[in-house]
Amino acid sequence: MKKVFIDGAVGTTGLKVFGRLSGREDIKLLTLEEKYRKDPAARKDALNNCDIAFLCLPDDAAREAVSLVDDPDTVIIDTSTAHRTDEAWVYGFPELKGQREKIADTKRIANPGCHATGVISLIKPLIDNGVLSTSAKISCYSMTGYSGGGKKMIADYEDEANKERLTAPRLYGLGQTHKHLPEIKKVCGLESEPVFCPVVSSFYSGMQVVIPLTANELDIGINGIKEIYADYYKSGLVKFADNIGENGFISAATLSGFDNMTVGVYGNDDRFTLVSLFDNLGKGASGAAIQNMNISLGIDETTGLVISEDSL
Repeated sequence: MKKVFIDGAVGTTGLKVFGRLSGREDIKLLTLEEKYRKDPAARKDALNNCDIAFLCLPDDAAREAVSLVDDPDTVIIDTSTAHRTDEAWVYGFPELKGQREKIADTKRIANPGCHATGVISLIKPLIDNGVLSTSAKISCYSMTGYSGGGKKMIADYEDEANKERLTAPRLYGLGQTHKHLPEIKKVCGLESEPVFCPVVSSFYSGMQVVIPLTANELDIGINGIKEIYADYYKSGLVKFADNIGENGFISAATLSGFDNMTVGVYGNDDRFTLVSLFDNLGKGASGAAIQNMNISLGIDETTGLVISEDSL
């Protein structure tokens, strides 16, 4: 039985990981009493006595946690932004070409950001297939449920006093400095960061990422993109779906509560939109972290995950 420690188990992602693992018979969760939760000595002991450690912490605290690990056999899955562009860490997106094997062979896994997961899922297959240039100027629109903002934002949205004020979607990241942009640029090999428009809305969870393109930006048309996606995503939690909408609409909450993702493309031969749908807490956070853990353990990567067959 593998021992797992969640450093930061009281945050949104940590709580989700804990809830998912607490019922598994192949996992023994190591926990700390509340009074020891932030104690460096207690954390160090737990981090060095587990097989797998999840870091569900702010960036600086995640870096501190890594510095406490002396055991070379401890696998660390960091859900923060701290190590996503670090060459010494493997980016935890198994569906990308060659990434699953790297995840299985490393002790340091950087879990992707939620918005980044959506953007990368759409752009990387096109770049890997040589039909989209790394010099392309990309624009991205991403809508997420409010749970992505953590405990404070969840409390704000669920406070009845804020109901009227928070009814409409809200654009944020206005300075084009969103923390997920560096990993998007690095993982996709882009020469410049995309223009990024993240939006939070008054639904709990779910995410929809949209990238508009025109035919002069690609060497192939809409059917060619569909073929690339269908071929690229043959295994794992990401699948191409030719119709993920309903009566001409696509809801950002389509995969709320699930751990898989669908990608699609819509439009005509001149103008089209690339679309990815998933749960910001699922494939965008805790679901992806557990998928990476499963791969590291050498077991079925969907173990303990919730998959929506209707969306595929």
